[in-house]
Amino acid sequence: MIENIEIQWLICFQAVYEKRSFKLAAEQLQLPMSNVSRHVALLEQELHVRLLERTTRKVTPTTAGKQLYQSITPLTQAMDHALEEVSLSGDSISGHLKIITPDLPFMADILAEFCIRYPQIKLSCDTQLDPTEGLLDGFDLVLRFGRGQLEDSGWVAREILRLPSCVVAAPELLKRYPPPQSMDELSKIPCITSLSVLQGTPWRFKQNQTVQVQSGYKVNSGQMAKAAALKGLGFAILPLHSCGPEIKNGLLVKINCNSEPEDLVLYALYSGRKYLPVKVKAFLEHLQSAVSHSGLSCNGNG
Repeated sequence: MIENIEIQWLICFQAVYEKRSFKLAAEQLQLPMSNVSRHVALLEQELHVRLLERTTRKVTPTTAGKQLYQSITPLTQAMDHALEEVSLSGDSISGHLKIITPDLPFMADILAEFCIRYPQIKLSCDTQLDPTEGLLDGFDLVLRFGRGQLEDSGWVAREILRLPSCVVAAPELLKRYPPPQSMDELSKIPCITSLSVLQGTPWRFKQNQTVQVQSGYKVNSGQMAKAAALKGLGFAILPLHSCGPEIKNGLLVKINCNSEPEDLVLYALYSGRKYLPVKVKAFLEHLQSAVSHSGLSCNGNG
């Protein structure tokens, strides 16, 4: 039977099944909607079974449609993976790579260098600090900071960069608020927190400990958090590398609360499907190599 089935019919069926729409499937495949509809109809005709129920409002898979989709998806993914692997032998990493990343100074060079290395890559990059729906919107890769255990999203999370952190305060602030001796005391003093990223509050410490702190100064910028801490507006959690010079020259004081804050970690999130696209795999390897071989620095706040 397979000799009577066109691969394009199966691809169109998969797209309609996933999008639950002929229009959206056609846009994804960059084909006329009439072609997509015809390909699915030809597949149904050849199989002598209805795969999708169509109404003016929605598309719903039949039992046979669900069975076919579940059966062929691993096969089409394996075929796609095999073709991409073969393309590597021709030194041809290509395609449209869509990424969301925080606006980090070092990332600009990494992205540019990747596109120079692979000139057939077309890049689309959106800068967001808190990308919650990126992978659902068709992005290949989302780079996101986390502190402590990540929430279960069903996506694969690869650690890219880990930054040990500490609680700091300006000497001026410590004249009004004595250094806290425990995490519990942090809940009674002014703190600088993030507005939406890194779950904002509570502050997260190692051994799965948390503190619900008070905050009248909330920002989604490590630079702004550090500037506010230097002005004495509150206690802050900062990566050690970003505040080390200020601690050394006395502009900031490292606070010992009998526990260390969770590290600030930059994760790469991507779909958990079995075969990772070659373009994504190549970029992850490029990114990991650049981070591990360079004295990269970035600023973050808790």
